[in-house]
Amino acid sequence: MSLVIETHHLTKRYTETVAVDDLSLEVPSGGVFGLLGPNGSGKTTTISMLLGLVWPTSGTIRLFESATLGVHPNDLRRVGAIVESPAFYPYLSGRANLRYFAGIGDNGGKAELDRLLARVGLGDAADRRFQTYSMGMKQRLGIAYALLGNPDLVFLDEPTNGLDPAGVAEVRELIRGLGTDGRTVILSSHLLGEVQQVADRVAILSRGRLIAQGSVEELLRGREALRLHTTDDARATSILSALPTVTGVVANDGALTVNAPLDRAWELSRALAEEQVYVAEMAPIQTSLEHYFLEITGEATAAAETAEVGS
Repeated sequence: MSLVIETHHLTKRYTETVAVDDLSLEVPSGGVFGLLGPNGSGKTTTISMLLGLVWPTSGTIRLFESATLGVHPNDLRRVGAIVESPAFYPYLSGRANLRYFAGIGDNGGKAELDRLLARVGLGDAADRRFQTYSMGMKQRLGIAYALLGNPDLVFLDEPTNGLDPAGVAEVRELIRGLGTDGRTVILSSHLLGEVQQVADRVAILSRGRLIAQGSVEELLRGREALRLHTTDDARATSILSALPTVTGVVANDGALTVNAPLDRAWELSRALAEEQVYVAEMAPIQTSLEHYFLEITGEATAAAETAEVGS
């Protein structure tokens, strides 16, 4: 597996505060990689170190499987990024802003800028002043900026911050598309549910430490569950608990929550029917990265996510 990012024991301390603590991370080439965690978990500091904007206290970084450790100018030529809020000149149009920054880095002519503006959905608004853009349009122009020079690796730090639900959906679809053309997109966010819809693999941070990394499927495997209404919940609990594919049965709000693979639902129904206990209703319980995060950390991010999406 080819890696675009590899860190070992990466640490950043600010006097008494440890922003990133002993982070060992592997990001494979291609697709969308989610860097997840609540605000203050160390995501932006991690990205800043990977971009050479912040010097690590200790640990090592390797980009693009380079022969030498560290962040080097030749590596950064293959990288695009927006960190926190994108900053543009308010009195210039979206096209003029992009032309200005493209000129600084010699990153493409008019045709390339037109292509990028169209890709992020700003073709019709390219000549409007930036100060007239909605928040979603500003974020999409920031993504166009990050794509200047056709980078192999793109960092997007909280690209849906401050967006309404429609704006979040627009940016989500854009990011999903970026991860299908061979480049690697690092998506930093505290909205675990949103990232689950676009990321191939994720790393979850809490208080500066890595607590899990892998594909979404790997992290959620074994956490599937079904909600059942039966004709006799007490007997059903005893019958189902004895099945080898069931790892737990809990009575909750007049129904049973059964931890079992969704593709073995037929087995549960058959075992109950053989004992004259019948299923009145059966439905899958969708497992999410947010529930997984809460389970392994106990941190309450749900309220923060709801408030952010609804703002």
